[in-house]
Amino acid sequence: MDDLINKLREVLGDDGVLSSGEISSRACSYWDSSPLRARVLLRPRSTAEVSAVLAICHGQGAHVITHGGLTGCVNGVEVSSDQVILSLERMNAVEDIDPIGRTATVQAGAILQTVQEEVAGHGLAFPLDLGARGSCTIGGNVSTNAGGINVIRHGMMRDLVLGVEAVLADGTVISAMNQMLKNNAGYDLKQLFIGSEGTLGVVTRVVLRLRRASTSLDTALVALPDFAAVCHLLSQAQSELGDNLCAYEVMWGDYYRAVTAPGWHRPPLDRIHPFYVILESRGVDVERDSERFLALLQRELESGSVVDAVLPKSEAERTSLWNVREDFEAITIHQPTFLYDVSLPIRHMQEYIERVQTAVSQSWPEGCCQVLGHIADGNLHLFITPNAAGSQLHVDVDSCVYSPLSDYGGSVSAEHGIGREKKGWLEHSRSAAEVQLMKTLKRALDPANMLNPGVVFDL
Repeated sequence: MDDLINKLREVLGDDGVLSSGEISSRACSYWDSSPLRARVLLRPRSTAEVSAVLAICHGQGAHVITHGGLTGCVNGVEVSSDQVILSLERMNAVEDIDPIGRTATVQAGAILQTVQEEVAGHGLAFPLDLGARGSCTIGGNVSTNAGGINVIRHGMMRDLVLGVEAVLADGTVISAMNQMLKNNAGYDLKQLFIGSEGTLGVVTRVVLRLRRASTSLDTALVALPDFAAVCHLLSQAQSELGDNLCAYEVMWGDYYRAVTAPGWHRPPLDRIHPFYVILESRGVDVERDSERFLALLQRELESGSVVDAVLPKSEAERTSLWNVREDFEAITIHQPTFLYDVSLPIRHMQEYIERVQTAVSQSWPEGCCQVLGHIADGNLHLFITPNAAGSQLHVDVDSCVYSPLSDYGGSVSAEHGIGREKKGWLEHSRSAAEVQLMKTLKRALDPANMLNPGVVFDL
C-alpha cells in the first residue's frame, strides 16, 4: 500500500493525496457524522489525473470508492479502512456556457446550485433541482440519475445530459462530450454511466442541456380533503397550466403536522387537513401566467376540491413554504427513522400507503409513517419511525414498504438509486434477465470489480 501511495503522490502531489489521519475530520456523509475512515483520499484536478490514478489503482488491485457531495440516501459511498476514496471536489469548474446552443460544460465536482446560479447570469436555467442543491455535485447527479422537484416538466437527469466524459476502471478515457440534441452515430455511450452509480466508470465532465430562464413564477400551498382531490387538482393543473406546471409536491397530513409541530416550522395553513400540495408554475408571460394560476385556484376553491390556500407575497415567504416540504429534521430527529424512495402509478398510491401504514401500526403500535411525494412523476418518500427497539428493525420495515410494490408494478427506487442498502431488493423491481445483463456490463467494463464494489449488486 505504501508503494501505491507513493505512486499516487507522484501524479497528484502531496496536497492531492490525503492520508487516513488527514481525512478523519471529515464526516462519512450528510447522514452519518462519524469520522471518515479510508486508507487514502485522492483529489485529482483533471480527467488526465483521474485516468492516471485509476490506472495505478487498477495495476495494484486497489478498490476505489467515488465520492461526490455525499448526500446520497442509499449507502452508496460506504468505504472501508483499506480502500481508496476518489473525490472530484477540486474538479468543480463551469468550463463553458453556450447561450446560443443552450449548453453548459461542467466538471463533475461542480455543485448543483453553483451551476444553477452561473447559467442564470446568461438568462438560462438548469432545471434539475432538489433539496440537496447546495451540496450535491453534477457528477453525483449523473451517476444516480437524480430527479427532484421539476421532473414533471423537465424529466430526470438523463433528460438533461447531452454528453459525458468518463474514465473506466483501467484508466481508459471515454470522451463523449456531445453538444447536439440529435446524434445517432452509433451507441449512445453516455447512457452507460447515467444512473450506474459509479460502478461502470468515473464521470469527470458533463455537457448539460439548459432551458430559457422563466420570468413568471407563481407558487401556492393548498389544503385538500382527500386523495381524490389531490389527483383532481393535478389533472386540472396539467390541463390549465400546461408545460408551465413545474412542481406538484404532496404532503400527507401526518407529515405536515410533524414538520409544523411547536418548535419547528410555522404552519402556513391550519394543521387539520388530510393533504397539502405545493404547486408551482413558471413561464415567460408574467401577467397572463399569474391570471391563469389564480383562476385555477379560485375555481378549485369554489368547487371545494381545495379547502384552503396561501400564496406567498415575497421570495422569503415562498422559501418558507418550501422549507416545510424540504426540511424534515423534525422527523429524522427521532431515531431510528428510515427514509424510503419508491415509485408506482398514481392511481394506486393511496391504497399502497394505507397498506404500508397498516403494516407499520400492526408491527409497532407506537410507530408512525409520514409520507410526501412528487406524485406527478409517480414518486413517494416515506419516513418510518418504529418507536421500538430491535436488531432487525430495518429489515422488517423494508419488508413493510417494498413487499406490496410488486402488486402495483412499482419500483423500490424512484430516484435515489440502489446503493448497498437496496441491493437485496433489486430483483423485486428488475427481472433476473435484466440483473444478469447489468452484471455482464459490469464484468465487461470493470472485470476486477474495482469501482464501487458491492454497489447495486454483488458479483
